[in-house]
Amino acid sequence: MPLPDDATPALDRLVATDPATFAGQHWGRQALLSRAGDLPRPFTDLLDERSVDELVSERGLRAPFLRVAKSGQTLGDRAFTAPGGVGAGIADQVSDSKLVALFGGGATLVLQGLHRVWPPIIDFVGALAEELGHPVQANAYVTPPQNQGFDDHYDVHDVFVLQVSGAKRWRIHAPVWESPLRDQPWTDRRAAVQRAAAEPPLIEAVLEPGDCLYLPRGFLHAATALGGVSTHLTLGVHTWTRLSLAEQLTAQALRSLAGDADLRASLALGTDPTRPDTLAPDVERVRAALLEAVRTADLDTVVAALARSERDSRRPAPVGPLRQLDTAAALEPSTSLRLREHLAASLDQTGGRSVLRSRAGELALEESDVAPVKTLLDEGRTRVSDLGEDLARRLLLGAVVVAG
Repeated sequence: MPLPDDATPALDRLVATDPATFAGQHWGRQALLSRAGDLPRPFTDLLDERSVDELVSERGLRAPFLRVAKSGQTLGDRAFTAPGGVGAGIADQVSDSKLVALFGGGATLVLQGLHRVWPPIIDFVGALAEELGHPVQANAYVTPPQNQGFDDHYDVHDVFVLQVSGAKRWRIHAPVWESPLRDQPWTDRRAAVQRAAAEPPLIEAVLEPGDCLYLPRGFLHAATALGGVSTHLTLGVHTWTRLSLAEQLTAQALRSLAGDADLRASLALGTDPTRPDTLAPDVERVRAALLEAVRTADLDTVVAALARSERDSRRPAPVGPLRQLDTAAALEPSTSLRLREHLAASLDQTGGRSVLRSRAGELALEESDVAPVKTLLDEGRTRVSDLGEDLARRLLLGAVVVAG
């Protein structure tokens, strides 16, 4: 969806350089520190200290949405949760009473999954993911004065660190394992991380409110709060990689080989799987067939598989069930409707049927629906008079369009 005329692109709020320079010099390659004076505005519209207090004391958060760490160790859930009382007896609800003591004793609060529970961050993360083309998550780290939440480590996703309040001293070191995958955590290389962290840092800087630090995955980092409570947002970017393409290519190749009767045949009677010499001829036959299957893999099929993975990796913009039902009940020919944001909708007309696929699910279409739906997907908005009342109602109740 196009941005309003007065809106600032999400990436422009985070980096003090133009998008082309960021893409060519920093994305996945080099850290970038952008100072508040070079960015459009602070980040307190996304989160502030009052928001943190509200989240942990009034929103009924459960343990998955909060972690508590002290001296580099994550505390067990029972240290900061309790039953919610009459009518809400779930045992793992965040206890603000326990948090007061823990925070006062130097523990760091980690609010997780804020892209699911805090409206300003839901909107911002949705816009940023759309611009980057990669899924984004949001956590907040709230650290007492002169405390360090976690030891030197690296993340398996890129991060933007948005300093919201207070100040933190950051130490950044070069990767010990470049571009780590999600199953290659820093704990697998703990000794190498500790050795690298003892060397002079690439960057040592104090982040003040409104500053933003970009770190590609793999860069070592640790932060210490200075002189007061420090709050920062971390936006984690879970990047698609060339290995993602390799996974889809090999998956398609294996599906293709499953149709080959020769490869489905049993190995010879008496085969000894511990002896390479007995397996070598079969391995070579399979290797040749697999290489050919990968070489001839269909690009459109690979793209379709990645599209399904991408669709499942993110959520569309929030939609209100009550408002949708009210809109559907009060349709007029002049009612304006627009495509729900971040929906990733596409029209599939294979197999002799037409289906609108999106993050809201699948919606079967009649032949007469196809043309107006194509126009909706192209233009992003329409009127009931262009769709017809029946189709408009189905799109509303299918959470595909919203009023506006």
